[in-house]
Amino acid sequence: MTDATPANAHEAEIDARNERILIWVDGRLLPRAEAVVSVYDSGFLLGDGVWEGLRLRNARWAFLDDHLDRLFEAAKAIDLDVGRDRDAVKAALEETRAANDMTENAHARLMVTRGVKSRPFQHPALSRSGPTMVIIAEHSRPVAALADRGVSLATVPQVRGLPMSQDPKLNSHSKLNCVLAAVQAEKAGADEGLMLDPHGFVNTTNSCNFFIVRKGEVWTSTGDYCMNGITRRNTLELARENGIPAFERNFSLVDVYGADEAFLTGTFAGQTPVREIDGRPIGDGGAGPVTRRLQALYRELVARDVGV
Repeated sequence: MTDATPANAHEAEIDARNERILIWVDGRLLPRAEAVVSVYDSGFLLGDGVWEGLRLRNARWAFLDDHLDRLFEAAKAIDLDVGRDRDAVKAALEETRAANDMTENAHARLMVTRGVKSRPFQHPALSRSGPTMVIIAEHSRPVAALADRGVSLATVPQVRGLPMSQDPKLNSHSKLNCVLAAVQAEKAGADEGLMLDPHGFVNTTNSCNFFIVRKGEVWTSTGDYCMNGITRRNTLELARENGIPAFERNFSLVDVYGADEAFLTGTFAGQTPVREIDGRPIGDGGAGPVTRRLQALYRELVARDVGV
């Protein structure tokens, strides 16, 4: 889409080159139509796996070590052997980038599952062939409206759950609650679903972390029930380093509806303004001054990280 109204916080411009991409599947680079995994794969059968999304700038994956830290930590948490060390994963990402001649405006999804199962049941001992690893890198430029006009949100009944059920800090393949939140938002005519935590406090959207700005202060959730976002952490650090008060705290929808600004954070688009929540306009209905400042600071941080 290229019109003024995004359909979600990951809306990208159409790029015909994506029909010709090569996808990395367990050490082989395959054309898009041939890049497949087994129907017995743990990821397909059960959503049993972890993943990372990475953004390319200046032919380098931004904050790569942070993403690999999170990938290997998540894999350890679910007792999944990635089957490769960090250097091998970096080499696979570089092989994929180079094969597709990508230097700017690309996004990679790196996925690791528990591998192909001997029978279609959930016990992990049935995954006997080792892990499956796939890297999909696409030419991907966010639509211009994301950075300026932003997205609309609708509060949904799905919540970010307690750690003893499925820890929301894990970037796992099991995303059904977030998919259902996106369905609910779409039914309500919004771009993304705003999800609460188990205690009724505002948490995240179905795909991004969520921030508000009130009287010059930046607020986001405590972090107890949200994904361990790298852009989230960088945004908090940038705010504090540049004299913008920033807090991780509990807050309610009442606080949100009265906010001066709101924005989302994520690897794909950085900081995405929120123009409307539950039919209520936020601020002037686009990117406010604090959001714009953080967007600029974040662009500078990415540039430093990739050596521009």
